[in-house]
Amino acid sequence: MYKILRYSFYDLMRSRWTYFYFGFFLLFTLALLFLSSDVGKVIISLMNVILVLVPLIATMFGIMFYYNSREFTELLLAQQLSRTQLFLGQYLGLALSLSASLLLGVGLPFLFYGIFFSAEIGNFIVLLLNGVLLSFIFSGMAFWIALRHENRIKGFGLAIMMWLFFAVIYDGIFLLLLMWFSDYPLEYVSLGASLLNPVDLSRILILLKLDISALMGYTGAVFEKFLGTGLGIALSFLSLGFWILLPTANIRRVALTKDF
Repeated sequence: MYKILRYSFYDLMRSRWTYFYFGFFLLFTLALLFLSSDVGKVIISLMNVILVLVPLIATMFGIMFYYNSREFTELLLAQQLSRTQLFLGQYLGLALSLSASLLLGVGLPFLFYGIFFSAEIGNFIVLLLNGVLLSFIFSGMAFWIALRHENRIKGFGLAIMMWLFFAVIYDGIFLLLLMWFSDYPLEYVSLGASLLNPVDLSRILILLKLDISALMGYTGAVFEKFLGTGLGIALSFLSLGFWILLPTANIRRVALTKDF
């Protein structure tokens, strides 16, 4: 699996789309640091972009990578190579290349700015960690969707709907439910529902780390009470880890049963 992972990683790191992804975050972060001397505000601005753009890019990369390399994958399957090692190696190579582009694109400007000697270093690390986790989650789910559906149009459509659901539709449905049942105490329900959406969970973790959960009202106080503690943060990261294991397990299951 290591050889497949290494090949996929180096192949994607040479892609012009990877350079564009890296360049966008590099220039965007440099612009934010140039326009504002408040590192906390820069981190909040980056959070708003990362929570939307990273899942979208990871989804599109996952879909395109599988479909574009399908013929090469079928050629490898004709060799004495484990299906699990092949597909997991490709998925991990994809996720690591996206994570490396994000870390370098956002990290280099902050390195030059001196963030590692600032009091905001903890917030910055949480932001990057959530970006990496979202890269693994959404690239894995997109790879799983592509693996299940041979039809490219159907695969692209389902992948975009998946991203749209977690990034936009989920919050809309959740807000409607809160409005309809506003007479009932739903703070703990909202806490549990947030664990079912990796994008919302990442946003809450960053807001809690930035200590601005008071902007979320009483619900923010509930989040801070349970997720602001060491146990709550550990539970949150375990939940994000589950979102990584879920598509990984499904990739393995489909790879073992799919008739190529």
